[in-house]
Amino acid sequence: MKFGVNLINFGPGANPESLTRSVNLVEAIGYHLIMSSDHIAVTPDVSSRYPAPFYEPLTTMGWLAATTQSMEIGTTVAILPYRSPLEIARAGANVDQLSGGRFILGVGVGWAEQEFDALNVPFRHRGAITDDYLAAIKALWTQDVASYEGRFVSFTDVDTAARPVREPHPPVWVRGCRRRRTPPDGALRRRLAPDQDTRVRFQGQGDSSPARDGGPRADAYTRALSEDTPAHHRVAHARRPAYRRRRPASTRSGPRLHPRPARHLLLRRRGHNPPRDRMENARDSRRKGRRPEKRNGAVTSNINTIR
Repeated sequence: MKFGVNLINFGPGANPESLTRSVNLVEAIGYHLIMSSDHIAVTPDVSSRYPAPFYEPLTTMGWLAATTQSMEIGTTVAILPYRSPLEIARAGANVDQLSGGRFILGVGVGWAEQEFDALNVPFRHRGAITDDYLAAIKALWTQDVASYEGRFVSFTDVDTAARPVREPHPPVWVRGCRRRRTPPDGALRRRLAPDQDTRVRFQGQGDSSPARDGGPRADAYTRALSEDTPAHHRVAHARRPAYRRRRPASTRSGPRLHPRPARHLLLRRRGHNPPRDRMENARDSRRKGRRPEKRNGAVTSNINTIR
C-alpha cells in the first residue's frame, strides 16, 4: 500500500514558503509520493477551479527533485497537447536523473476549451494528439537516437542523452484510460485502486517496485483492498439489489425502486387470493361446527356457498 499527496501548486495561498512547508511536512509524515497539477494559461474556465497564481509543474518537478530525499515525484496530470513531446521527454528525463529515478509522468488530455484556444491547440483533436505525443515520448525515452513519424509530431535522429534512470522509462499514468486500446503503465483515478499485485499507488497503479508500509492509518485500506476480501466488500457505496416496478406513464415521474413483494401479494394483484380464501373457509367451518377437510393439500370447506 502506498499513499501520496497532491501538492496545491495554485491559488492565493501558493508561494515558495507554503510549498516548502507542505513538501517537508508530507515527507516527514512518511507519504510515498507527491504530485502537482498542470495548467499554462489561466483562462476564465481554468480560474473557476484553479485560481491564480499557478506554478507550472515541470519547473516544480525540478525544484521537488532537490527539495525531497526519498519520495517519488510526478504530475497529476501533465496535459500533453499543451507542449511539444520533445520538451516533455527532455524535462522528464532530466528530472528523473536529478531525483535519482523518482519521477512519474501522469498525463491527461485536458478539459479547458478556452485554454486550448489560448494556446492555439485544437480542442476536438486533443485525444488523438495525446496518443501521438505519448508514443513519441516513449520513443525518446527508450532510444539513444530517436526517430518518430506520427500524425501530429515527427522528428528524425534526435539525440536523447541523458536518458531517464528507470528502465525502460519512468512510469506513465494516464487519467481516464478505460477506452484506450493499449493500456498504459497505470491509471489515474479519483480513488485508490489495486493493481495485479494488490499494491496500491497514489490515484492509480504503479510499477513493480516494493511497497513500503503505509502505517496504522493505512490498515483499514489494506484490509479493504486485500485479495482475501470479497469483491462486494471492496465496492464503495454498494446497495442491496432492488426490483423495479413500472407505473402507468400518466402517473410515472421517474423510476422507483421497491423491495420484492411477497408471493401472496403478487397473486392478489393478478386477481387471486388463495391465503384469504383458505382462512375464510376454515373460519366459516368452525362457525358451523364442522371440521375443515383437506383436499389436494389445501384446507377447504364442505359448504358449497363459500367459494
